[in-house]
Amino acid sequence: MCGIAGWVAFDQDLTQRREALAAMTETMACRGPDAGGVHLSPHAALGHRRLAVIDIEGGAQPMAVEEDGRLLACLTYSGEVYNHLELRAELESHGHRFRTRSDTEVVLHAYLQWGPGFAERLNGMFAFAIWDARTEELLLVRDRMGVKPLYYYRLGDGVLFGSEPKAILAHPSVDPVVGLEGLREVLSLVKTPGQAIYQGMAELRPGHYLRIRREGLTDHQYWSLEAREHTDDLPTTVATVRELLDDIVRRQLISDVPLCSLLSGGLDSSTITALAARGLAATGSGPVRSFSVDFIGQTENFQPDDLRATPDTPFAHLLARHVQADHSDIVLDAAALIDPAHRAAVLRAGDLPTGFGDIDTSLYLLFKAIRRHSTVALSGESADEVFGGYPWFHERDVVYTDTFPWHASSAIHRLGGPGMAPRHSLLDPDLIARLDLATYVADSYATAIAEVPHLPAADPHERRMREICYLHLTRFVRLLLDRKDRMSMASGLEVRVPFCDHRLVQYVFNTPWAMKNFDGREKSLLRAAAADILPREIVERVKSPYPSTQDPNYPIALRSALTELAEDPKAPGQALADPTAVAAALSPEHEPQAARAATEVLLGLDGWLRAYPISLRL
Repeated sequence: MCGIAGWVAFDQDLTQRREALAAMTETMACRGPDAGGVHLSPHAALGHRRLAVIDIEGGAQPMAVEEDGRLLACLTYSGEVYNHLELRAELESHGHRFRTRSDTEVVLHAYLQWGPGFAERLNGMFAFAIWDARTEELLLVRDRMGVKPLYYYRLGDGVLFGSEPKAILAHPSVDPVVGLEGLREVLSLVKTPGQAIYQGMAELRPGHYLRIRREGLTDHQYWSLEAREHTDDLPTTVATVRELLDDIVRRQLISDVPLCSLLSGGLDSSTITALAARGLAATGSGPVRSFSVDFIGQTENFQPDDLRATPDTPFAHLLARHVQADHSDIVLDAAALIDPAHRAAVLRAGDLPTGFGDIDTSLYLLFKAIRRHSTVALSGESADEVFGGYPWFHERDVVYTDTFPWHASSAIHRLGGPGMAPRHSLLDPDLIARLDLATYVADSYATAIAEVPHLPAADPHERRMREICYLHLTRFVRLLLDRKDRMSMASGLEVRVPFCDHRLVQYVFNTPWAMKNFDGREKSLLRAAAADILPREIVERVKSPYPSTQDPNYPIALRSALTELAEDPKAPGQALADPTAVAAALSPEHEPQAARAATEVLLGLDGWLRAYPISLRL
């Protein structure tokens, strides 16, 4: 995994602009702590920061191919292509010769062989830029599910691009402006394809590539979810899911650096960990290393609520014993979660406030601790979206509400704990009125629903559940994937997500809901596919989201931070706050827990405006 940045300008000589490119590239140092490089040509400047995972010695970037001393193409690449060995063999049959063992070189030669359409041949998570010196055009490509990020910004004579907004914001021509539309996206809990928050900036959509030529920009979609008739019976479907998972995990175990798994003791992470343990054992390279997050005293004093019935740690330990994993718990305390330096690092990693507070901070600290031991981690992320794991998939009233189900369920507002006020309750009512988030969400929902591919004459409930699955796979999962990428790459940790393999996603998307829910439970297909490799207690465990601390000291510490904001006349968050609501939240009779989610949102916005020289145009 790596960080990329670059600049194409058709009316300038970029060989004289090394300093600007270096500033952009240096913002990606956290994503690529092992090495850096730049390529300068008259109209293209490419930067790269490397996290060395495959072919440590030979995979330096940017990587170029020359012929008779003439540059053909140059690549700056982030990600992993898991079928690069097969592609390499095919390219060698076409006469290509390779200097390295890296998947980077395979991607570059695949472009030279097949042109822009070669993206359809790649299996993996990736975001990259190729400068074709023969035609003087830039190609930006992003993986099908949007696991790896890629942003771009139009200039009068070309574009800037980067793995993260901060790379583009480092360019002297860019003014970081956020308008109403951008702030709506920040607060809406919807990941709108292409939306990048900052004015003038866009995010390349998953499954797309962008061609930048002197004549202009052309966007192409090379992959999307398709509606296909599912003809397999239930036993065949379960067997196919398992075969796909076996192959996916086997491919994603390839690494020249230490690899581990993220283990919560839930069905998703336990399945990946168990498959990884089997795969490593088959090659004689086990045991699998696994890591979990916990909070001081949480397992012993756990209080069940309507989202989390059980603590994670006992189940993680059960699975670790079952597969003989080399397991470690990363145990955090409230002081670490509220530490201003940690919260600032989280904000810097994401370039935006998410408002999920301790959930984001604990994930960042977990990844930071894991990076001391491993460079690559396998994650169970996205299984809920693929197989139907969230509570709202199974709440009929929510399913048939004319909006995103995670909004209708309101469960997402309770992720930090029960009894909390709405997330936006501390914001200025006039600002909320101008934002009109209800209309923004309704418009986003209508756009998403219009995209859903349907089969003719589908059963009405099957048709609706296809829509629900599509919303999660194109709008909700990308919130989580973006969060996972930013928090992990801030520590130079590569996190792979086997459940995002496009073959599995496409197959399960077209599996009827009656099969996804065949035993009346969430993720029925996954339970059946993994039942033989997991302890019964984990197979039967009810879905439990990523943990949030129950330490009462945490909301108390949040209240102290809110008090500081309220008493600081220079705090930029005050301009967005409702003074009456803030005063009520700080009153002695008001429970700190009740304002927890709303406080996280306001503190996040305040921190963002302090850390970034943003012009808010509201």
